Amino acid sequence: MLRLTLCVFIGSGIGGICRFLLSRAVGTLTAQSLFPWPTLLVNIAGCFLIGLIYGYIAAGHSIPPHIQTLLTAGFCGGLTTFSTFSHENLLLFSQGNLPTLLLYAALSLILGLTAAAAGHAIFR
Repeated sequence: MLRLTLCVFIGSGIGGICRFLLSRAVGTLTAQSLFPWPTLLVNIAGCFLIGLIYGYIAAGHSIPPHIQTLLTAGFCGGLTTFSTFSHENLLLFSQGNLPTLLLYAALSLILGLTAAAAGHAIFR
């Protein structure tokens, strides 16, 4: 159990750093937009990565349990951020920006599911 816990710790630290850097890079490119592109794109990337990992496993490949935990609960968990997504939607709601809130929530769900499915499909 300690080994798996350390894997989550290490993976989530690396994932969090990647989220920070990717969000900053995307934020720089989309600075003039009111749409929360950085969180959306990081979350979609995380959905794709976790789809790749589980698709690889579903295709009959083996990943040691500690590496699987490091990559999924750790890295992907640290990379993606539902709390930021929720906060950004709350801000959009409180600003009365319902069209952007609905678009963001719908894109996050649709693109997230599509990215996870695409990751799985690569190993089919």
